[in-house]
Amino acid sequence: MPGMVMPTNDRHAELTRSGLNLIQQAISIFDADLRLAVCNRPYQAMFGLPDELTRTGATFQDTIRYLVHRGEYGPQDDPEAAIRERVDQARTFQPHYMERKRADGRWISVEGAPLSQGGWIAVYTDITHIKRQEALLRARSEELSELVLENAERLSAANRALAATNAALEEAKRILTESEARTRHVTAMVPAHIAHMDRDYRYTFSNNQISMVFPGANRSIIGCQCETVLGDETFARIRPHLDRAIAGQPQVFEITHPPSGRRIRIALTPDQNGRGVYILSTDVTAEVQAREALTHAAKRAVAAQMTSGLAHDFGNLLTIILGLQGRLARAGLPPEQAEDAQATLAAARRGVRLLDGISALTGRREHQPQPVGLRAMLDDLAAMTRPTLGAGVTLDTRIGDLPARVMLDPGVLQDVLLNLILNARDAMRGRGRIGVTVRPAGRWLEIAVADTGPGFSDEALARATEPFFTTKGSQGTGLGLSMVYDQIKLAGGTLRLGNAEGGGAQVTIRLPLRAARPQLVLLVEDDDAIRAHIREMLTAQGHSVIEAGSLAEARGLTDLAGLTMILSDLQLGDGSGADLRGRGLPLVLMTALPPGDPRRSGLDCPVLTKPFGDTELAVAMAETDD
Repeated sequence: MPGMVMPTNDRHAELTRSGLNLIQQAISIFDADLRLAVCNRPYQAMFGLPDELTRTGATFQDTIRYLVHRGEYGPQDDPEAAIRERVDQARTFQPHYMERKRADGRWISVEGAPLSQGGWIAVYTDITHIKRQEALLRARSEELSELVLENAERLSAANRALAATNAALEEAKRILTESEARTRHVTAMVPAHIAHMDRDYRYTFSNNQISMVFPGANRSIIGCQCETVLGDETFARIRPHLDRAIAGQPQVFEITHPPSGRRIRIALTPDQNGRGVYILSTDVTAEVQAREALTHAAKRAVAAQMTSGLAHDFGNLLTIILGLQGRLARAGLPPEQAEDAQATLAAARRGVRLLDGISALTGRREHQPQPVGLRAMLDDLAAMTRPTLGAGVTLDTRIGDLPARVMLDPGVLQDVLLNLILNARDAMRGRGRIGVTVRPAGRWLEIAVADTGPGFSDEALARATEPFFTTKGSQGTGLGLSMVYDQIKLAGGTLRLGNAEGGGAQVTIRLPLRAARPQLVLLVEDDDAIRAHIREMLTAQGHSVIEAGSLAEARGLTDLAGLTMILSDLQLGDGSGADLRGRGLPLVLMTALPPGDPRRSGLDCPVLTKPFGDTELAVAMAETDD
């Protein structure tokens, strides 16, 4: 790889292997323990050895056993005795040179020499052609002409050159194979899916990262059709781009993966050989969300500029109008004028709601999660909304297998669901069914609100979350879904608009799923009044509490069975609560010191600033439970 420096030892080993592989003779070196230290490729090829017998550390005994059983030394009445004999000879190794005829009729010479470090080196040379020439020379030397001898010499030289060329090609092949393996390793580390597809939409290469980009896809896709791997709907979206890329036009586009809601950017590069297309797929969900958030922030800034100078005066005018019209409505006007006064009051109150919506759109928000029982919250929501839906609209709520309590901002979630339910009611024009389904989806809490109305138009799907966009004409403000979008993003979630297969709109929300599990807490606080107050907060949230009034007392309680966390004051009378770290339990610290105080620096655990409320306490404890 360009720019990569190979360690000196590895570089020398690589040079040694390459050099040995270029030598035509077979070479093996065994150490004093009769284990293979190094060999070259001709050694493996000459004796047909399996890979495990050419790796460093292979035993001489296993090699001899393999050769004896293959018949290398001819028929043996007692193979094990033959193996022992050769191993014993190796243990008392002496320099030697010998020539022997192998079982396949070929001749080899074997030259061995001991090494000063222990062990020995053996060089094996195929001398079959020499033996044949010697026999020929002996049998018909008087008939051989000088021309034949010259041709034999040229042929021998050509054979040696060919053997050297083959050895070089084998070494080049080995280096190329290792380079390809490194390339595959690098592509497998890239956080994207890299693949090649032929003209029949069949995968011919993959770096096995497809499931990282397209959740649920099978990792082993080589030889599979794209439609089978990604599903009919996703394939239908990308097929036009694939066809253009196969025809020679590079493509870069984005799609939304229907099962997961992720935003995927796909780059298609035509194969220059005309055999298909190269594919690079990356998950750009976070990038798109950031881009959308910036767009919405810019629109909110424009809205804020438009309304900041008018909101105060507009509010004053509405106050005056409401006062005057209220006085007229109580003045005993004739029926016709009384009806006009009531209509004016209704319009003014609508103006107040519009002003409140604009203020919520442009104002600062804070996310305040706390433990929430979803079943009770859905029941409250249903009881609150059913009277406003009318007799022709039914509301169904379903909840999956979820923890008893999860960390959410209940006010935000109720506002969001109420907004979506009322939008669904308006879309169905007083008749139909609204379904609210809550279920776990991996690390997400998924909430889907579906209706049986006409569904979203294409324009609404593209623009529904923009501030002031509405399909209700003069009856809508265009702020509802925009505020829903902002609130969900603030909570770290996602929002997806779509139409259900059977008709009707569906809004799917995903929020981070964090369970608020009951814990057994060791509460360490040396102020009795403060300790009692915090104990009440913990028990109100469903936790059990064991109390300690000092650092020494707390140290004696940290090994109690069932403890799940420690909540301690930072500054105790006999030491620092930070000293309770390392006890094998999550630790949350409390202190009245301001956040910038140096005594709070360097703490690797959540720190609550006194005084704090239920929400701050619940969030800090949930952080230790992640």
